Amino acid sequence: MNYDIPWAIIRLMQRAGRVDRIGQQAETIVGYSFLQQWELEKLFIKELGWDRHSGQLAVQVDEQTYTLRAFAEKRGVQIFTCQPDAAGKLPGHATRRKIEQQVTRAAYEHLLICVDANKTTQIWQWVARQPGQPAAYREHHYDPQHHSGDALIQKLQTITIPLNEEDAIDLTGAVHKLRDAFDRDRVTRRFYDRFKQEHAAFLDFIKGITEQGDREWYASLMLNRMMFVYFIQRKGFLDSDPHYLRNRLRTVQQRQGNGKFLSFYRYFLLRLFHEGLSKQPAQRDLAPDLAALLGDVPYLNGGLFELHDREQKYQDVDIPEEAFEKLFAFFDQYEWPLDTRPLRSDREINPDVLGDIFEKYINQKQMGAYYTKEDITEYIGKNTVIPSLFDAAEKQCAIAFRPDSALWRLLKDDPDRYFYLAMRKGVIDDCGEVMPLPEEIARGINDVSQRDGWNCPAAAEYALPTETWREHVARRQRCLELRD
Repeated sequence: MNYDIPWAIIRLMQRAGRVDRIGQQAETIVGYSFLQQWELEKLFIKELGWDRHSGQLAVQVDEQTYTLRAFAEKRGVQIFTCQPDAAGKLPGHATRRKIEQQVTRAAYEHLLICVDANKTTQIWQWVARQPGQPAAYREHHYDPQHHSGDALIQKLQTITIPLNEEDAIDLTGAVHKLRDAFDRDRVTRRFYDRFKQEHAAFLDFIKGITEQGDREWYASLMLNRMMFVYFIQRKGFLDSDPHYLRNRLRTVQQRQGNGKFLSFYRYFLLRLFHEGLSKQPAQRDLAPDLAALLGDVPYLNGGLFELHDREQKYQDVDIPEEAFEKLFAFFDQYEWPLDTRPLRSDREINPDVLGDIFEKYINQKQMGAYYTKEDITEYIGKNTVIPSLFDAAEKQCAIAFRPDSALWRLLKDDPDRYFYLAMRKGVIDDCGEVMPLPEEIARGINDVSQRDGWNCPAAAEYALPTETWREHVARRQRCLELRD
């Protein structure tokens, strides 16, 4: 059997230690060929062991119709391709969510692959669903012009169905394979396994703390500080330098001499934390040479960088440069996007991943740390930060808030975008139309004597979990009042 295997891919896999000879593990390499040639059906049927399937859906979102073709399935889990819009472009992030919600009605468990007309980009979308939690969208972007496909191929190995598993696998097994491949938990586990090793190594470098519990606590505090700094430095918030910490380490070593004078930790890092990030710029009392070394850094009012009681208790603490060189080498292997967009690769660490780590692994009683899930923080942010920003903006630009201004036109032209999906469920459909109530329920709106079935569970297409018709009607009326 002769395979068309790009030599660049062979070399990439050899460097990664995945193949030693050209003929070894040919099945894995073939996946690259099918992926690069956009032969997704052959990839799933011939290589991954899924079953051939045929089906088609037409989904309308914002007056645009998208055609979805099901080409593979395994025990009821369907694989769809979503064709581009009329202009040949991929649907946007919000549109992809709306498409997925409609696909779920026809195929609850599925994987959606969006493609563009020019065959430049694929977006693989899978949704993690847990009881009592909001749906979590996981997406992987593949651009053959700029990405080898190695990260995606690694994910696809997880959803391969070998012959010896064919008879045993069921719907749950197929879903678990998709979860293992595309869910963020896998990234979290892999990062945390390395994180534990780096934490143990960093702990051994700490000098001047005698009690083991205090040393472990301080190591965790320092690593938390460093990860926070990695997020903000990659956005250019630290002197417009995306490699701020590593570059400052190099500068200190050149100025001080490695190990000859005050260490990087004592000369620079503690001052960055306690005199830089934890103080307003006007309150910083820094020598000119240190002020120049710190550069333009923001004030972060959160307590993370203030003088800690362990630092007060052990005033002779020191950590050699070698500890930070090793730690930076570990962190530099990852991308640190500050937003919570879906992860594009296993090398991205966003705040959600760290949140999962804190929630699952931190000793809460010892550390005094409790993780607040994103649905709660999102609610708090939307109801405090955003109104505050609008109030401040109105003081500076009152004209923008007058009737018929640009801001109010946004509300008027598309009010539905400002409603939570849960508020609109069963009231306003995806096309912006008000859904009519069943006749037997509608009769009771104005006639109390006709409300015999109002305390029964509402139909699934109308109801939130456990919602009765009475509760649905109350939510519906409130939603339509706000909309009007």
